Amino acid sequence: MDEQAVREHAQAHCDALLAGDMTRAVEQLSSELRANLGPVVAMLPMPLTSASVESVERTGTGVRAVLHLVGESEEIRLETRWKDREGTPTMVGASHLAEDAAPESPSSAEEEPEAGSSGR
Repeated sequence: MDEQAVREHAQAHCDALLAGDMTRAVEQLSSELRANLGPVVAMLPMPLTSASVESVERTGTGVRAVLHLVGESEEIRLETRWKDREGTPTMVGASHLAEDAAPESPSSAEEEPEAGSSGR
């Protein structure tokens, strides 16, 4: 399973979500995600006005694809995790990415250590 194949499947998922075609969107999900579809759908800013694949990269255990989903009143970045299932890229996990996950500036990183981060 290569990054291009995952990108194509992730884009097909985005296209289905944008069209409101949940039957087609669910085709990309693992059986475990399908069994817990409610929490997955609850993460989405429906109805969508825009959906795109922001990035795709190989990880130690599969491929990570970040989706940029824009709804009428909310915009999110969704980290999706993909693995090969029976020769097909399949989404096996999804979670919100925090919008404030940008790297800290050197001056703010040197201020105070986080509580509980010392002495371990």
